[in-house]
Amino acid sequence: MNRGPAEKPLQDRAEHTGLDVAELNRIESLSAKCLGAGTVGNVLEWYDFGLYGFLAPLIGAHFFPSSNPIASLLGAYGGFAIGFAMRPIGGMLLGHVGDRLGRRAVLILSIVMMGTATTLIGVLPTYRQVGIWAPILLVVVRLFQGLSVGGEFTGSVSYLIETAPSRWRGLAGSFANIGSEGGYILASALAATTVILLHHHSEAPWIWRLPFLGGGALACLAWLFIRHLSRAGYEPDRRKDVQHELPLKQAFKESPRTLILIMVFTWGYGVLNYLTLVFLPTFASKFGGIDAGDALTVNSVLQLAALAIIPVSGWLTDRFIRRRVLLLTVFALVCLTSVTFFEMAGGSLARFSVAQGSLIVLLFLVEGTAPAMLAEQFSSRYRISGYSVAFNIGIGLGGGTAPLIATALIAPLGKLAGAGYMVACALLSLAALYLMSDRSREPLS
Repeated sequence: MNRGPAEKPLQDRAEHTGLDVAELNRIESLSAKCLGAGTVGNVLEWYDFGLYGFLAPLIGAHFFPSSNPIASLLGAYGGFAIGFAMRPIGGMLLGHVGDRLGRRAVLILSIVMMGTATTLIGVLPTYRQVGIWAPILLVVVRLFQGLSVGGEFTGSVSYLIETAPSRWRGLAGSFANIGSEGGYILASALAATTVILLHHHSEAPWIWRLPFLGGGALACLAWLFIRHLSRAGYEPDRRKDVQHELPLKQAFKESPRTLILIMVFTWGYGVLNYLTLVFLPTFASKFGGIDAGDALTVNSVLQLAALAIIPVSGWLTDRFIRRRVLLLTVFALVCLTSVTFFEMAGGSLARFSVAQGSLIVLLFLVEGTAPAMLAEQFSSRYRISGYSVAFNIGIGLGGGTAPLIATALIAPLGKLAGAGYMVACALLSLAALYLMSDRSREPLS
């Protein structure tokens, strides 16, 4: 494999650029502070967003009381779905902020929005205290959470790849998903702790509020970390005479094909994500007789054990394999193995663990590779706007509906219908990837 300009020895590059070696090394080095800034916001966002889902039964009991516990839970999950529905809108609004005011602006704004909304959940009055106003206020807060998460991830990915040297963009972009997975794991752990504490201290029903208030404290720490960043990524020209077109309009005008391809690709990506992490443990308990608690425990432990795959895959695409090639390989494997893994998941706990672990490895390879791959598709002038809308529509609609569609298909098509749906959507991702450009060795535009 021929080495590109970014891979020449440091001394050669210094002579070529006219800089001394020390200065060039500073410019071309990964900044730990920038990596931290792109990671900490996602820890917060996905901790707060996931916490609501993990504590949905408790939220339903306090805000959607009903003699039918299923109705109460449906009310809570309805609020969860509203958050997904707001993600594309949040992507448009916060993408505009990031492309017009700079990357730090969108990172700080999303943290403030999510931290405020999560803290409010922790102090909202319950249905018993204010009646119908309780669920109304909760839904309004969820709207702001959805807006926030719609711009944070894509904004942080854009910031990470723009502040990283070109030879480290894959690794840098992967840190956004390290943050998101870390946030989910943290939310899962604190939700489990909350349930245990409530079981032993039933006389203190306010305990469920503590994890949400903790999200507010986490937001304050994230804000303190981000507000004094030395590297800003792309800095837009803020003169009014050059801002004649909205960034999102520029994206649709200059890159309509890219927008469509990313929407299609992320649909399959979202299905792989939510069928693996959300649906498969439930599938194993319903059709394999595996204890639901055991299945969820295995799911969490395997995610934590496999977390290192995310940065490793990003690094591999910087050094040894192009990003599109790795993604094509992964989705081809998904097509070939999904039915087998779903069959295994319905067997013993050991067979479920192997199936779940294998799919998590494939998913985390995507999570380490896709951020840089997708962000590189757009010009810096409208990168966050275009990336946010395409990504959130694909992930939100494809991933958000995947467990529901897989469940609905079981009755007419059989218990392996979910595997068939995963294969069909993986084929869509393969087609989109085949038509997509690979800019992993090109300068950012």
